[in-house]
Amino acid sequence: MQRHRCALIDLAVTAVALWLTLAQYGSRGFGEYHETATAPDALGFLLVLATALPLLVRRRHPWPVFAATLAGSVALLGFGYGVHAPVAVVFSLFTLARDPNRAERSWWTVLAAALGAFAAIVVAESLALSANPGNYVFLALILAAALFVGDKARTRRQRRTEARDRRRREQQLAIADERTRLARELHDSAGHAINTILVQAGAARVLRDSDPERSRAAVDAIESLARETIDDIDRIVGALREDGPAARSPTPGVERIGDLVATQRLAGVEVTLRESGEGEPPAAIGRAAYRIAQEALTNAARHGAGPVEIVLERGPEAVLLTVVNPVGANGGTRPGGGLGIVGMRERATLAGGSLEAAREGDRFRLRAVLPYDREP
Repeated sequence: MQRHRCALIDLAVTAVALWLTLAQYGSRGFGEYHETATAPDALGFLLVLATALPLLVRRRHPWPVFAATLAGSVALLGFGYGVHAPVAVVFSLFTLARDPNRAERSWWTVLAAALGAFAAIVVAESLALSANPGNYVFLALILAAALFVGDKARTRRQRRTEARDRRRREQQLAIADERTRLARELHDSAGHAINTILVQAGAARVLRDSDPERSRAAVDAIESLARETIDDIDRIVGALREDGPAARSPTPGVERIGDLVATQRLAGVEVTLRESGEGEPPAAIGRAAYRIAQEALTNAARHGAGPVEIVLERGPEAVLLTVVNPVGANGGTRPGGGLGIVGMRERATLAGGSLEAAREGDRFRLRAVLPYDREP
């Protein structure tokens, strides 16, 4: 579509240049050189065509077209035809100045071409037609206008292209960030579910004969968690589809932390949850708090050696989440934190907050601060 539009514009420009050049040629400079100009003939007509028709390919070959239009215009004046307003040269000079592929430093080359064209036309016209000096002023004005307008058009086009490229880069970065976030969501959700299912499956096997009721409860919890995890994975993977977003439930927030605690209790992990405050945090902060609590419980169940205590504080300016659990002699994390802690710290940072995790004697403490006013 754009190519056809450009071709139509070039055709219109060529038609205008041809018409104005023919008008000058036939009227001997609109009557200004009626007595001195060469009468129209076949040679003059061919020179008119050779001057205007190259404009059809002015975009693809700006320099050759400029040279052709200038040579044709000088030839028309040199043979005494009264074509003193070089319309084709003006259009081709405009194209040179507007050329989007022109390097910034080539401006001086274009300016030199304009000055050379002015000098060649002035010399040819003064030798063949004894022109009025006012024509030279007019010639200088239209050539300068072609340079100025063409360069401004090039600048505007360059700015539009840069803005479009910048928007494209921003979109690509946003997509990459979203995919990273979704990958983190998938890791947190699936990792927590698999760890909890393993614990519950082990409990069901151990209690199968001694406590059938608790064994069945563990199996029921496994089924419930598996269904919930499948829904969660469907939601996350649905966001990656290119054919539009899938229908899915919203990502859990702080209101679902109690469900995490209940699931861990069914798995046989002793978990205490203490909540304070009733504020409703922004959605992004709530999601971050939920995922951090989920990963923290997973780590506590995997590496801990006793009951887990969670403190959730919904303050007026931030959500404070603290998870404490005892660890054995070989428990805890690797120096600097494992991958789970790295992921939690990254999630807290993306939410505009911070996360500290360290072993304190025989206990491991994790504390996340997620402020509202720094929500991304």
